[in-house]
Amino acid sequence: MNKLGIHALVWAGGWSHEECTQAIEQTAEIGYDYIEIPALDPSSIDVDFTRQRLEKANLGVSLSLGLAPEADISSEDPEKIARGEATLRDAVLLARDVGSPYVCGILYSAFTKYFHPPTRKGVENSIEVLRRVSEQAKKSDITIGLEVVNRYESNVINTAAQAVEVCKRVGTPNIKVHLDTYHMNIEENDVVSAMKETGDFLNYFHIGESHRGYLGSGSINFDDVFRGIVYSGYKGPITFESFSNVVVHKELASILGIWRNLWDDGFDLAVHAKAFMDTHLKSAHESISASA
Repeated sequence: MNKLGIHALVWAGGWSHEECTQAIEQTAEIGYDYIEIPALDPSSIDVDFTRQRLEKANLGVSLSLGLAPEADISSEDPEKIARGEATLRDAVLLARDVGSPYVCGILYSAFTKYFHPPTRKGVENSIEVLRRVSEQAKKSDITIGLEVVNRYESNVINTAAQAVEVCKRVGTPNIKVHLDTYHMNIEENDVVSAMKETGDFLNYFHIGESHRGYLGSGSINFDDVFRGIVYSGYKGPITFESFSNVVVHKELASILGIWRNLWDDGFDLAVHAKAFMDTHLKSAHESISASA
């Protein structure tokens, strides 16, 4: 069975010692296998403290981030590209030190709304940086996951097919695709077909509802999603992701467009999500057994 995780922004908007302890302990209490830590600023995370808390809770970890506009490796500004590459390299070192086998997210451009399409040179710059960073990550057995996001959060990769193409152009074995049902629901013609076409490049998966609230309360057909996961043979991690400005700080909430809250109790949300994913995975496996 796939390992199930939860995004730390369900619990806390930052990563102080108190927030770190709370997020890790509650994640473990509910029975998740790992926690995904946002590393928008890798230097803000206390490595030793985080690792100690993870080990105490016997909890796995993954890291995710999106590059800031001033660190956009898909630009044609050498200074922005250099800052972006430095951020990615710092994230890889952080992942190595806290024990995360994944660095995922919007790693190929800025995490922002663009007002123009990407340039050919900008995409080439992004691919060159990703190639260098993935070579660094490979030395520590870390996978770089390119998250496919909607048109309002990047202009470089909006579909699974685009992500696969970038992975092929980078050409390193540890550069993979990170899919997310929230974004796929916006951009893909068919979610399950996109998953199948991603094939062996799929290495990380986010489960999020169409409005980023409680699973099952929106418009995504999760029966199809989980059957697609199982039928495709995907064995990697599945992370629940949801946001509320009760937790997320104002700057990030603005980028994400969190204008209304669909929850204010992260613990109840997390308990529901774990049960929802367990049930749908079990049902998907049973459907395969029944048809065998």
